[in-house]
Amino acid sequence: MPVRTPSAPAHRPDHPTPASQLDIAGTLTALLRDTTTEARPDTQLEALTLAVAADLPVLLWGEPGIGKTAALTQLADDLDLPLTTVIASVHEPSDFSGLPVVGDDPAEQGVPMAPPDWAVRLVRAGRGLLFLDELSTAPPAVQAALLRLVLERRVGALRLPPGIRIVAAANPRSSAADGWELSPPLANRFVHLQWAHDQDVVVRGLGGTWPRATLPRLRPERLAESVGFARRAVCGLLAARPALVHRLPSGEARRGGAWPSPRSWDMTLTLIAFATAAGVSREVLSLLVRGTVGDGPGLELLAAVDRMDLPDPEALLADPASAVLPERGDLRQAVLDGVVAAVRKRPDRARWDAAWSLLVRAVETGAPDLVVVPATTLATLRREEWDVPASIEALAGVVSLSRRAEQAAARATAATKGGR
Repeated sequence: MPVRTPSAPAHRPDHPTPASQLDIAGTLTALLRDTTTEARPDTQLEALTLAVAADLPVLLWGEPGIGKTAALTQLADDLDLPLTTVIASVHEPSDFSGLPVVGDDPAEQGVPMAPPDWAVRLVRAGRGLLFLDELSTAPPAVQAALLRLVLERRVGALRLPPGIRIVAAANPRSSAADGWELSPPLANRFVHLQWAHDQDVVVRGLGGTWPRATLPRLRPERLAESVGFARRAVCGLLAARPALVHRLPSGEARRGGAWPSPRSWDMTLTLIAFATAAGVSREVLSLLVRGTVGDGPGLELLAAVDRMDLPDPEALLADPASAVLPERGDLRQAVLDGVVAAVRKRPDRARWDAAWSLLVRAVETGAPDLVVVPATTLATLRREEWDVPASIEALAGVVSLSRRAEQAAARATAATKGGR
């Protein structure tokens, strides 16, 4: 008898088809990608979101694999913005400046510049995050075509709506694939942020929880005050340091980063206003300011901002008992020096006594060595008819101990030189 091969059992609705291995692999992949976010302090992420809120183009610099693209993807998700990624290096200049389209009568109607499809989608959406990736691999011709997009938000004849934010990412030329230095005009249009990995963030993120990006909370009652503060800070520095208004770096690499120009100072003013209205930390403000005008000018501006926050010496002299002195040593020293300078400018017995009371308060609430120089200078301002205040006794030991320490250090230095 012929042997009959058993046929496969017919499929029945109550017996679902077993999942294939690819289906199972897809489920595992989905589980791996199933992550959550948490509110967590992150200085560089806070700086990025503030610049995005201020509608300024941002450029993230970092080595390959550091997480720049992932950070931008997460940012778009957290802010609920559609993400459009454009790899600058694989596009032609015409993709950003527009493609000429000849109509029925070019002599009468001209030749319009048609935008690419991604720009049309952004305009239709009305809002979104445009991510220009691998910017340092874009050749000079493409960088030139990007100038109008980054600054004026124009692609061909199309203007991007105000709801579009622009963020770019780049690797240093040494680690970029066929990399180029950024041209100075393009570099000067960005806020440059150095993107580095944080071990705790990476470990916790790989465990399934990443930091959440949130827009800064601007306080409506501080908006006008913030604008005035930002203008005083920037204009005050540039009035005292006119050479900083425009300083093009000499090296090609430095020209591709942050440097001061009227354009970048305008962006800096905007960032200070937003940072003040949001009450962000000094570390966040430092990243933004130095990423816009460079380290040197940025640090000078930060020092000027710190001095603007110092209490008025006249107010301190009027009520020394209620004086609140800065905690930071350099700022406290500046306040005490300012008080002594105010007494020197308009000396009288009451102001002299008040200055001594402030120095005593400084000794009681901070490092005693900060009062040595102000106390020595204030003592030289005494006039013959002024009695020495009782409060000066509290400072005598501090000044004497400091002088003995200086003399001991001088003797040690002399002995070391004599033994050579």
